[in-house]
Amino acid sequence: MSFSVSDVCNVFFNLEEKYNLNYQEIQGCFPWQLIRMYLYYDITRRTNTFGAPQQQSLSLFDKIKSFVPFVKNSLFHNPFSGSQQKDILIFDHPRKVLFNGEYKDIYSYFLVDFLKDSRSFEVLESPYLNEHFTNKQNYIKYTDRIQLGSYIYKKFHKIEFSSDEKELISNIENDLENEFNIKINLSDILKMHILNFQYDYKKYTELFKKRKPKKIFVVVAYENQAIVAAAKDLKIEVIELQHGTISKYHLGYSYPLKTRSDDEIKYFPNKILTFGDYWINDEYSPISKKNIIPIGFPYFEEQSREYMDIKSNPNQILFISQGVIGRYMANLAYESAKKLENFKIIYKLHPGEYENWKQNYPDLVKASNLGNFDVIDNSQTPLYKLFAESNYQVGAFSTAIYEGLMFNCKTFILNVPGIEYLDDLIERGYVFKINDVSDLVDNLNEFEPSKYDKDFFFKNLDKELLKGVIDNG
Repeated sequence: MSFSVSDVCNVFFNLEEKYNLNYQEIQGCFPWQLIRMYLYYDITRRTNTFGAPQQQSLSLFDKIKSFVPFVKNSLFHNPFSGSQQKDILIFDHPRKVLFNGEYKDIYSYFLVDFLKDSRSFEVLESPYLNEHFTNKQNYIKYTDRIQLGSYIYKKFHKIEFSSDEKELISNIENDLENEFNIKINLSDILKMHILNFQYDYKKYTELFKKRKPKKIFVVVAYENQAIVAAAKDLKIEVIELQHGTISKYHLGYSYPLKTRSDDEIKYFPNKILTFGDYWINDEYSPISKKNIIPIGFPYFEEQSREYMDIKSNPNQILFISQGVIGRYMANLAYESAKKLENFKIIYKLHPGEYENWKQNYPDLVKASNLGNFDVIDNSQTPLYKLFAESNYQVGAFSTAIYEGLMFNCKTFILNVPGIEYLDDLIERGYVFKINDVSDLVDNLNEFEPSKYDKDFFFKNLDKELLKGVIDNG
């Protein structure tokens, strides 16, 4: 039996209401909040709602080879070194993009530029695939020391649940197994996350007491709960920077009212700074509208500028891939290229798919032998240039879909698991849902999207609004 994203999310919401899970304290923390996203990804993968991500995994040799840099970074880029206090700490996104000749986090780099002359600050950087890509700067420290310590801590510590805790865990586990017809070792999942949290919470508490920041900015708060918890317990404001889609079916952000017996979700940030007004919705957010602040998306603003006036090819279709639905998209692109011989088909892979696409997507290999089909398996060709040159885009639920709308691409969304993320766009008539290649071919010219205000999705950086957040809270 297959499950949609909404099916899985609704099971989670119902269990959270039934057991008051977001407020169940176990071993001194709220572990359901810690495992919520991990468990969602695990279940959607094992029930084939989503495929496995196509990103190349690290070999044993790579892991062993990376151990030495981990130790080196722990010594020479130790976040605890130095006694200086900092007004602001920034926990950026691990994945960096080559931007103006150097690797940067596209979601937080503008903060560094904004703060340089007015505030003391430090950037805390986590490794991506066990590497760091940014240029060395005196304001950048690495979190390798904490990650290495957490790994060692888990080797020498164990969790023993009480009888009441075991009963609750067993009840949840049974309900999940009955709903999804798969075996789930909830106890082991909880132990792993609790041990991680215990160590990380202690270390970040020590770090924040030492640096005494007034505010902490973080990208992807739902993967950094120890940072959020330690800061909030010390009365330090935590502000998340938007990095992707936010919807009622994204469990990093969605806590419907019935899942909350209290207004606060302990490991949720105090505020979120969004790309634009479109992302403000307190229907499912545990924070109020006044704390969801549309400051803009400076990376899009800067990078898109030089391509906005490019004339698009009326017969070019850009396909946007994602690892978890890549096989569906590759097949659709191949079938489209065969039917639309007079169209140019561009298939843009996600960076995590670059290395293995020939092994994972046989349809793309066949399609690449057609005269009207190109596979983009590198980041040298700017994505925004591809949007500007294309009259149409086809995708699933990538944030890139919204970026394509900014270039007036007529947009088609393939009906695959995860389409629920874009329900609102479909209902507003901004995009068109398709089931197969016939739907696409039949509606290329027939579909006329509703009008929309581009600033609604991605506005230019509002410096005054950002200054207010930094100065006043």
